[in-house]
Amino acid sequence: MNGLQLSRGYYETYGRPMLERDFPDLLPLLAAGYTGSGSDRCGFDDATSRDHDFEPGFLLFLPDESVIDEKTAFRLERAYAKLPKEYMGVKRQPLSPVGGNRNGVMRTADWFASAVGAPDGLLTVEQWLHIPSHALLEATNGEVFFDGSGAVTTIRDRLKTMPEDIRLKRLAGNLLLMAQAGQYNFTRCLNHGEPEAAMLACHEFVRAALQAVFLLDRAYMPFYKWSFRALRQTLHEEELADKLSILLTAGLTEDAAEDRYVVIEDIASDFIDRLQAEGLTDAICGDLEKHAYSVNDRVKDGELRNMHILAGV
Repeated sequence: MNGLQLSRGYYETYGRPMLERDFPDLLPLLAAGYTGSGSDRCGFDDATSRDHDFEPGFLLFLPDESVIDEKTAFRLERAYAKLPKEYMGVKRQPLSPVGGNRNGVMRTADWFASAVGAPDGLLTVEQWLHIPSHALLEATNGEVFFDGSGAVTTIRDRLKTMPEDIRLKRLAGNLLLMAQAGQYNFTRCLNHGEPEAAMLACHEFVRAALQAVFLLDRAYMPFYKWSFRALRQTLHEEELADKLSILLTAGLTEDAAEDRYVVIEDIASDFIDRLQAEGLTDAICGDLEKHAYSVNDRVKDGELRNMHILAGV
């Protein structure tokens, strides 16, 4: 049983009956679900993940104080705290008086402000350009079990799809980083006799490639330690994952360095093929930098298009 299944079961067994019994008049104003930070909210948790923050529980979302006052919110907090301390052999963690809890009673606006910097999920262009992909995933992952007013679902829906111009701007920037770090700087660093710099260039290429493929697939990349798991399990990009893995895990002998460059060019070629197939580039060469600028040219908003190509990375 993973964290999401545990949470859903706990809510259905204890949470929902408590709300229906003790707060029936508030049900149209409340929402309950399991979303936010952590591998369990993304569906990536396993046995190792249970060493911390693994418990039966759920988020109970409340509207602002003008709709549900602090006294009523406190009653809901006490009712949540009194729910059974164990479910399916897993114990609840004690609530912290100084915050940091990932379950319990939350104001909807406060929760989304903390997650993405906007209480209503309406992000500015600047916010869309710079918010980490994993933050957007954490605001939209998991599951909403119940949403009486639809407010939480509405905000999540606003955040689930990145505006196309933003997606293209961020994609263009990451393609340029791939070109600079992989196609250009990797071998130059080796030729300078700086293997450490070459490995840093290789890592930058991998990081940019991961961002780029998630943008191409219109998906949000999770926190870095789950990026390869998501690449394989969510995007089903097994071949790309294997190639990127070689760049990170192979040694740096002369043969390995040459093999790395071959893999870099192979990955670049794969990206170019996909860009051309999706009509995102007019360039016809093997240089990712030229394709990056061609993707940038497809940004419709003139002000955004004319920003530095790396404005979104």
